Amino acid sequence: PNNPRFFRENDTIIYTAKVSNLSNHELSGKAQLFLTDPSSTKSLDIQFGNKTGQIDFKALKGQSSGLQWKIIIPEGVSAVSVKVVAQSGAFTDGEESVIPILTNRMLVTETMPLPVRKQGETKFTLDKLVSMNKGSSTLRNHKLTLEFTPNPAWYAVQALPYLMEYPYGCSEQTFARFYANSIASHIANSSPKIKRVFESWKNQTPDALLSNLEKNQDLKSVLLEETPWVLEANDETARKQRVGLLFDLNKMASELDITLTKLLKMQMSNGGWPWFDGMPDNQYITQHIVCGLGKLDHLNVIKISNDDKLQSAVYNAVDYTDNRIRERYDHLKKNKLLKSDNLSYTEIQYLYMRSFFTGIPVSNRNDEAFKYFKKQAADNWLKKSRYMQAMIALALNRWNDTKTSVTIMKSLKQNALTSEEMGMYWKEQYEGFYWWEAPIEMQACMIEAFDEVANDSNAVNDLKTWLLKSKQTQNWKTTRATTEAVYALLLRGTDMLSTESDATIRLGDMTIDPTKTDGKQPEAGTGYFRMSWHGSDIKPSMGKVTVIKQKNTVSWGGLYWQYFEQLDKITPHSTPLKLDKKLFIERNTDRGPVLDPVTASTTLKVGDKLKVRIELRVDRNMEYVHMKDMRASGFEPVNVISRYKWQDNLGYYESTRDAATHFFFEYLRKGTYVFEYPLVVSHSGDFSNGITTIQCMYAPEFASHSEGIRVGVGK
Repeated sequence: PNNPRFFRENDTIIYTAKVSNLSNHELSGKAQLFLTDPSSTKSLDIQFGNKTGQIDFKALKGQSSGLQWKIIIPEGVSAVSVKVVAQSGAFTDGEESVIPILTNRMLVTETMPLPVRKQGETKFTLDKLVSMNKGSSTLRNHKLTLEFTPNPAWYAVQALPYLMEYPYGCSEQTFARFYANSIASHIANSSPKIKRVFESWKNQTPDALLSNLEKNQDLKSVLLEETPWVLEANDETARKQRVGLLFDLNKMASELDITLTKLLKMQMSNGGWPWFDGMPDNQYITQHIVCGLGKLDHLNVIKISNDDKLQSAVYNAVDYTDNRIRERYDHLKKNKLLKSDNLSYTEIQYLYMRSFFTGIPVSNRNDEAFKYFKKQAADNWLKKSRYMQAMIALALNRWNDTKTSVTIMKSLKQNALTSEEMGMYWKEQYEGFYWWEAPIEMQACMIEAFDEVANDSNAVNDLKTWLLKSKQTQNWKTTRATTEAVYALLLRGTDMLSTESDATIRLGDMTIDPTKTDGKQPEAGTGYFRMSWHGSDIKPSMGKVTVIKQKNTVSWGGLYWQYFEQLDKITPHSTPLKLDKKLFIERNTDRGPVLDPVTASTTLKVGDKLKVRIELRVDRNMEYVHMKDMRASGFEPVNVISRYKWQDNLGYYESTRDAATHFFFEYLRKGTYVFEYPLVVSHSGDFSNGITTIQCMYAPEFASHSEGIRVGVGK
């Protein structure tokens, strides 16, 4: 028998088998298809429309004869035992197997993100809910869920890292631990309000400290356990649950002292820090550490002037970096290269680091080199990346070159993109392997520059909005990214940690009271709440949502409508994720193989080679995205081995299962992507080809699906 991997309800399939004649003469006989219930062995022939019964066959010596039966897959049967028996004279042979039957009805989740920034009324409409999928007679409501977070700035606070001690810490890791724990502990203990919210999370609402990957499992298209991201979820949950340690002032003070002592001990006699003990001094590592210490002092987390050992270490390190810059200048001078643009990332980092210590004079022998690179920054800033431009603006502003720094800030603002939902950002914001290619840290630096140099509070709030929206769909993995982002969010511009929720929500004529959410109070800090309605309680008017806010702060949420519908009646739905799925047939011509689109008039036949093409558009960076492409039971995949793939600068894991092909994207950049994979037509009949779905597992309100289609295959 040529068994398909599965049957699907309401499909018509020509079931095929073949009889092979292994004798030395011609054979003729009868073959019969038996369909039974695997659990009770009762016949299901009538339900499947198996009216043919016995069919005659004739097979020549050493050849085969084809057999086929037309069957219609009924509803309400979960599996069928298929037995084919052939008899010729006194000889009988047969084969039996169980084939699962997939329902043609699918639980569809239509989502509508609810991003709100401005004061006043903002209206949203989920058109499909209002029209009940254009009045479909087969649609059955399952669940409507509203979730809303009035104050998502607290999600950044939840991400505050407590870094544990590692036995083989390099100087950069040792400093990262000192820097992150200093900032996090300082923020956590800077306000009684923050402390109260953390206590509430720990004691009353422990779900607040779960990873976003673990939350809202019922609203997601795939279980977390079926994805490659279980460890990431566990890691984020563990990281969030360590925040309680930041409140232990005595423990943190002791730990910070030990870490600082270890860091100072690693400093070399010339003032530089190596990467690991025993290695030579490293200019980048030294500048990175001194820059971080300068930030901590600038923000009053520590006071370098109050600690003689620390002050001495900083003076020595600054002198070390001045000397390295002089050596670089001497090399350029010796080779007569001074007229070129010699401002690299190292020199820009140096000028930014040095600007935190304007009180430490540059020695006479290093002054010429320092002035040269400062002039290089003023002359060549336009050729540098946006991140480096912000650093140069901050450095020159602190060295009293306000004219150039103001010009840089005007240029940055002119080249920025601004949207109502996403705030202010730059199209060059891409992620790379180097420290100067870090989008979160770049945005934090921009906030610092627009606050300190431009004194532009509106721009600062727009920049904060982008930072928060990036947290909505991404997990800030690195310590540096999180600490820089949290500090930029909480200590500059408007106070975003107002604990009072100022949002009122209406669904149709119903005003939502978040204090009555299934006996649960809104989450402390974020104000997050969730409400659900089931079955007949769901009305079309609930697809019209109105959010009323009293303040110009960032809020977000989502409306999720879940219903059962037949696959071929599902219409397409898009959010910031947009899908377009097409089938192509591969034909050989005198010009070589060409792809023709499969339309309603296309005649397919068994053996045809097909190509599935899925076009995906995404308007923002997302992490942990799952895409599932269903296929007809009469199609067989060619790629049967699951594996990691890399195409168009995107890495993903492709997993082929019996009923669908799954794609897992750990990091999906903003852009347009095309995915293709081959199929072969294995059976004739009339089939539902299913739909393609995609969802961000980190923010499930971002989900989309294609339309359901049927395909016919002739004999």
